[in-house]
Parts: sequence; structure tokens; C-alpha cells
Amino acid sequence: MSAIEELASFVAGAEASALPEVEQERLRLHLTDTMIAALAGPRIAEGKALEALVGAGTLAARAGRRAAAARLTEIDDIDLSSCVTPSAGVVPVALALAAEARTFDPDAIASAIWVGTELAVRLGLAVSGPQILYRGIWPSYLAAPVAAAATAARLFALGEARTAHALSLAFMLMAGGVGRIHGAPSGRWFVYANAVAGGIAAAEAARVDYQGDPDLLQKPWLADTHGIALDPHCLLKGLGSGSVYASLSLKPFCSAKQAIAAIEAFATIVADTNLGREAISRTRVRVPPAYSVMIATPAVAGARQSSLVSVAHQIALAASKPHRLYDVDRSDTVADEAVARFAGKVEVVADAALATFYPQHWPAEVEIEADGKVYRRRVVAAAGDPERPLRRADVDEKGHRVLDALLGAACVDRWLAMCHGALHGRAECERLVTAFADAAG
Repeated sequence: MSAIEELASFVAGAEASALPEVEQERLRLHLTDTMIAALAGPRIAEGKALEALVGAGTLAARAGRRAAAARLTEIDDIDLSSCVTPSAGVVPVALALAAEARTFDPDAIASAIWVGTELAVRLGLAVSGPQILYRGIWPSYLAAPVAAAATAARLFALGEARTAHALSLAFMLMAGGVGRIHGAPSGRWFVYANAVAGGIAAAEAARVDYQGDPDLLQKPWLADTHGIALDPHCLLKGLGSGSVYASLSLKPFCSAKQAIAAIEAFATIVADTNLGREAISRTRVRVPPAYSVMIATPAVAGARQSSLVSVAHQIALAASKPHRLYDVDRSDTVADEAVARFAGKVEVVADAALATFYPQHWPAEVEIEADGKVYRRRVVAAAGDPERPLRRADVDEKGHRVLDALLGAACVDRWLAMCHGALHGRAECERLVTAFADAAG
């Protein structure tokens, strides 16, 4: 059996209901967390631009757009060791396809979400996602067609043979490299939406008997075409014996993950010492060399993504307007003079000593100089990482902080209740799937 055929056997046959209850609960929590992103994304300027660009289109295009709208918020989950953000490219796909097919079986939907998430993370591990990211290859984009194809193939109940062809076609659609995209709306989300849509289209093609090459990964195809080595052992080891959910991190607020440990360390020092921002003369952020240049990027007006990546900008928000860390729009924060002045006091230093933790953890050590004293704090596992997981109450609080201004608190309560209950019964599942479809309309 080829590697793709083994993956297809898993996709066609895995049952989320067979997972340990703790992993099923994590799956449900990640569904809720992803829905927060999926509801926020289309309601901000960049998500609205994506909606206008893609239009109605095909089912695959619509589902791809909804996945990209969730991903662009930067509040979705991530697996650190693979550097893949899996759920944004899977949960909206599963719900959109279920709505179209009027499939409300919670076990079928949970299983489709699991297999897509599993393949996304495993593929990121198999290609050493944290290493190739800094070569200009975006692991989440690389994995998106395969994850979406797996999710769609399971919901379409294609069976092993057709699923193998769907996955093979999706592998052929993988790109990964996105170049240096600037400005807003960002072309980054256009290409991601199309990557997800391509994976769904691959499953649709396999459903009507288009065939790929199930032996594709038996050859050095990915190395020959993309210059990426793939380790089949990472892709297949223990497949189906458990899930990747225990390794996923949830973000406590809106940020590139590489900056979160530093923001937490800064906020902890300030809270413990009761320092006022006026007293702080300098903040030094030490991180592994792998992402020091990335998070040292300054926030630039008109480039929303830069405000999510810049650790100086994010720390300045934490110092003066911490509620804005939950603002997924960020359309005007760069224009805030007080935030810009404080960001100018933040320095990023590459620290090789912290590289020993990477990529299993994305740590930071922060030093604050104030009133002639130096305060230090190191954070290796940040809030939301597997060692410090967010609970249901934490995700609910995050949902309100992100969505109340966009939807209203009462509406957010209703959505959270639907999300938490969706995989417990058919009626609850239908309620969420239908509401998600209506929200898209």
C-alpha cells in the first residue's frame, strides 16, 4: 500500500467517536475557537474585500473564502512543531459542505474535521514546517489543499479508492511559496482561499472518477518539484492511533504566534511590578534566531498584517491599550502616536540560547528597563500551549473580547452555545451548520 493509499484508508475510515473523550473534547473546543475566527473575519475590512473578490462562485470557492476569512484573523489555532494552522482550513470547510449536502450527523462532521486536521499537521511535520517557513515557504498554505481534500472526501463518503485519487490530486496542487506580499487587502488570503478551494475541487473531481497518481509520494516528487524533503515516517507513524489535538496551541489573543510569549512576558512583568508605561525606558525582547527578524518588522500604516507580526507594536498595545490585542481589524492602531512612541522603545535580539527550545516551543525572554532597574521574565510555554491549555471559559472570554464589538454580547452568547453543543447531537449539529450557512448569506 502506498503512502497516499494509507492516508486514504485513514481518511475514509477514521471515527472521531473512537478517540478518547479528552481528545474529543479538545476537538469540540477547537471547533468553537475556529468559529470565533470564522465569524470575525468576514466582518472586518480585509475579510469583506475577500468576499467581494471571490463572489458567489462554486461551492469550493465559497468554502475556500470562508476558510481564508478565518485564517486572516490570526486568532486561530496552530501546531508549533509543524508550523501549521490547521483548523481554519478545515472547520469552515466541513460546515460549509455539510450545509450544502444537508448532512447533520455530528459524528460524520467531527470525523471530517479530525482527518483534515490530522493530515494538515502531519504534512507540516513531514516537511519540517518550522525550517522551510524561513525559506519563504508557508506550511499552512502548502498543506491546505490536502487538508481540505481529506475533509471533503470524508464528508462526500468517497471510499478509499476515490479518496486516494482526491488526495493525490490535492498533493499535485500544493504550492507553498508566497513571496513577499505587502499591503491590504493582502494577496496572501487570495492564494490561501484558492489553495483550500483547490483541495475541495480535487475531492469533487475524484467523486466523478477523475484519477490522480496514488504512487506520487513513493518517488522524490516533492523534492524534485518544490525542493522540499518529505519524511514518510512523520506522515504515517501511528496514523489513527490518536489525534494531534493534544499538540495544538490556542491563541489567547490576536497575534502572530511568534510574538505571543514576548507579549505575555511583558504583561506579566508590568502586572507583577505595577510599572506605569511612562516609567519604562526600554524593552528588550530575546527570541530564537529563527524568527527574530520576522517579529522585528515594524508595523506599517496600510499593512494590517504588519501590526500582527510586529512584537514592538503588540507590546505597545499591551502597555497602553491591551483591549486592542483582541481587535482583529487593526485598521487604525498604527496611526496612534502613543502606541508608535512606545513601540520605538522595543528592541528585538536574536538569542541562540533560546533556540534549544525551538520548534517544540516558541519562547521569549523580556527585559524591561525602568527607573534604573531591570526586570526580566522568560516564557517558554505561553498561555494556550499544550502545557498551559485554554479551557472552555477561556475560549468563551476570548470570543466575547473578539466578537462583542462586531456582533453584540447576546449574539455571541448564542453562537458560543451553538458551537459547544454542535457535536453532541443531530439537532444541535443542524442548528450550527444552518446558522453558519445563513451567516454566509
